[in-house]
Amino acid sequence: MRDDLPWALVVVFVPFSLVSIGGGPSVFAGIQHQVVDIRQWMSSSEFVGLFAISRAAPGPGSMLSTLVGWHMWGFSGAVIATLAFFLPSSVLCYGVVRVWNRYRGRPWHTAMEQGLAPVGNGLVAAGVISILGISGGGVVSWIIAFGAAGLLALRPKLHPMILFVIGAAVFVGTRIVMP
Repeated sequence: MRDDLPWALVVVFVPFSLVSIGGGPSVFAGIQHQVVDIRQWMSSSEFVGLFAISRAAPGPGSMLSTLVGWHMWGFSGAVIATLAFFLPSSVLCYGVVRVWNRYRGRPWHTAMEQGLAPVGNGLVAAGVISILGISGGGVVSWIIAFGAAGLLALRPKLHPMILFVIGAAVFVGTRIVMP
């Protein structure tokens, strides 16, 4: 399995690159399904650990692909997975933007933009549900996640550190009350 891994990384990450409507988070559920459930490259807890690192590290959260590649095949795997995840969508975006801007304001253009927004939101929600499901945090993690989403919906300019502190306080508080 290790010998064909570079090609397997390309096979896994190129399709996700091309369907990541809404950005990297929209395909986290699919990546988790592929690398944990189907290919069994790592356990759920290893995936959650890599996910946490990708979210805490500077840069896009979709650097998860780089960490999966690193985990599986070292530096070469990281480079291959990163290129497989970022290059196809970047080339496609470049081409689409050149054509897209020419037709701005036309009715079909506006309809497509409005129609793709819920698709992106749904894909991001699927990623959130997938990560929450395998994280093992229980009901408390779901409450914190949806509470944070609600606060951000009401106050979009709220500093993220406030959410981290509130979430940590709720999580620690429930651990003290219910050990």
